[in-house]
Amino acid sequence: MATKAAPAKVKASGTINYGVKETGIFEAHPRFISSPRYQYVATTAGESMVTIQPDFSPAPSLAVEWSIADDFVTWTWKIRDDVEFHKGYGNLTVEDVLYSYKEYHEGALNARAGIIGDYWVGNVGGTQTIVDDYTVIVDTGEPWVPARAFEFMRHLGGLSTSIVSKKQAEEIGAEAASVDIAMTGPWEIKDHASGEYWKFAAVEDHWRQTPYFAELVLWTIPEEAARVAGFQTGNLDTFQMAFDTIPTVEKVEGAVIVGWPNAGQAGLNIYGQTYGTDKEGNPYDKLDCNNAWVSCDDDPDSDEWANAVKVKRAMAVAIDRQEIVDTILSGYGAPQVMRDWMGHEGLALPRWKFDYDPDEAKALLAEAGYPDGFEITLTPAIRGAPGETEACEAVAQYWEEVGISVKIQNVPYATIRPSLITRQYQGVTCHTVGARLNPIIGASNYVKKSTFSYGTEHPWMEEHISAALLQVDPAKLAAQTVEVYDWMYDNVMAFALYNHDGVWPIGAALDPDWTPFGFSEVRTPTGFEYIKHR
Repeated sequence: MATKAAPAKVKASGTINYGVKETGIFEAHPRFISSPRYQYVATTAGESMVTIQPDFSPAPSLAVEWSIADDFVTWTWKIRDDVEFHKGYGNLTVEDVLYSYKEYHEGALNARAGIIGDYWVGNVGGTQTIVDDYTVIVDTGEPWVPARAFEFMRHLGGLSTSIVSKKQAEEIGAEAASVDIAMTGPWEIKDHASGEYWKFAAVEDHWRQTPYFAELVLWTIPEEAARVAGFQTGNLDTFQMAFDTIPTVEKVEGAVIVGWPNAGQAGLNIYGQTYGTDKEGNPYDKLDCNNAWVSCDDDPDSDEWANAVKVKRAMAVAIDRQEIVDTILSGYGAPQVMRDWMGHEGLALPRWKFDYDPDEAKALLAEAGYPDGFEITLTPAIRGAPGETEACEAVAQYWEEVGISVKIQNVPYATIRPSLITRQYQGVTCHTVGARLNPIIGASNYVKKSTFSYGTEHPWMEEHISAALLQVDPAKLAAQTVEVYDWMYDNVMAFALYNHDGVWPIGAALDPDWTPFGFSEVRTPTGFEYIKHR
């Protein structure tokens, strides 16, 4: 239970100017918000039920206290009674919490929309009982792994969910509310222009922290050179920075480099591997086994499957991960083998390796029937992580060197995402995510119930991942998680590239000594409300 404390009495002044690659249009209502807006809204106007500590455990935020019954089905939540919505929409209650999660579920744009409906809406036979304005009992209908629930109720990150005012949406409509949202965070949206900026004003006497600065502006500046120039001239106080820009930033008078380890993890999602049936029980209509990485037979013992695995293993070992870390990340990171395992390396099996070996890659392609290679589309998921585009371009070069012809598709993430959700995309994406509270949460992107998809679904994975997602015994869950990823490793259903530190520049106007409010997202600066004047 959090100790209540009076918010810091601050007279806000000045402006923080933050340069980002892409925010998209400002939309913040749960029914309409999509990535990459989640993380930008959460670090400004939004707040969620819990925040994540450095050890990946949940800490109170809007939820001040919770308890879980021994059967992991009955959850009691108590929220703060002193939180006010922006724009005069009154006090936060559990009605707003229930409304927000119902809208996230029905909007179906959050990657966890399906399981949000299972937990908060009762899709699997559960119920919600409001005890009073600040207490709700949730019967989930089936046992829940706590980390799985906390993941989508956390502050920050690409899966974060911020609570909005039900009253505002009922008065002016959800669409109108989405562009002028009433949330609970320390920054209130004041103005925005698509592809240009989002402007926020400090919330006075905020329950947690009144910002030291009066205004926060997120500027959309896609070009790295333009962001660097803005920082050099003092027009930007911080910005999303490519790691090879660090030497340039260090020469700026008064500039300081700030960073946190294990900020994000990059991997490759191999799309088109949709074996079996979709969630309606129909065969996937976009399955195309003419793609070299897709098997015409979903039997892992078949020759067709073996050839597809050889192709994917060739793609994995053709990449020099250490060189990417040393050059593109300037050493601020480490190679990684399996998707979603950053911070959980102690549980991983030592045999999980994809050592750089272009000769082996060429031999595997020849064995699989592709001595002259094949064509593939590679798309960076541009979501604000360091090196996300540059590393993806490096992967393309490594593949070209072993004979794979690569078409790089540079489009905004909001453009590519709908085809990922509908399982229509037929290439590979370079996709960076934050820390997982448990690796099995990342695996939930491989089951057909998931709104978002990592591009790979198979009956074996469906059975074993679904079972692990219901396992509440920690020891059994650990064993099941290793079993799932061991099968995925053997069959090369996807693979990782590297993990990276969160590193960003701080200009002369800002005090670089502050602590983020949450550690589920440290790929970019967060906790702007705690930044003082230097």
